[in-house]
Amino acid sequence: MRKVIAAINMTLDGFCDHTAVIADDELHQHYSKLISNAGVLLYGRITYQLMEYWRTVLKNPTGNKPMDDFAVMIDKIPKIVFSRTLKSVDWASSNLSGKGIKEEVLELKQQTGKDILVGSRSLIIQLVELNLVDEFQLCVHPVIVGKGLPLFDKITDRTILKLFKTKTLGSGAIVLYYEPTRQ
Repeated sequence: MRKVIAAINMTLDGFCDHTAVIADDELHQHYSKLISNAGVLLYGRITYQLMEYWRTVLKNPTGNKPMDDFAVMIDKIPKIVFSRTLKSVDWASSNLSGKGIKEEVLELKQQTGKDILVGSRSLIIQLVELNLVDEFQLCVHPVIVGKGLPLFDKITDRTILKLFKTKTLGSGAIVLYYEPTRQ
């Protein structure tokens, strides 16, 4: 059975703000490796549209190897997009889901292959509520922003996590690897 891995960047005060984090070479390498070990990536509309930026890097490489490599990795991985407003997606490696998130994820988990990455805050929240996240990889950056979108907003049930690994990046960001205890 495939694992669902919720992987996201966040600030020290718990907010998801891609403009506030430290997106250095090491972070791009970290996520390139994570993506290379996954079979599919799940996005909500907002994150999908933000990530389309990497298509421009693919067409016009920056000359920064970790960034350019990340663009290649993010382009290659199959992506499933959940949206109530998008009617289509035009990124060749992307498909718009015609199912609900629970149905889609349960079906994906039963398939053979590499793990399922979830990279959107809204989907992570929904999957936590559905008890479908098998692992969290939270990259906490040493930045306090004081406002924004909290990662675990509107969670109604308590989830106890067990820390099983950490990784410290040169920027001071720490990747915390957790598994739900399923109590």
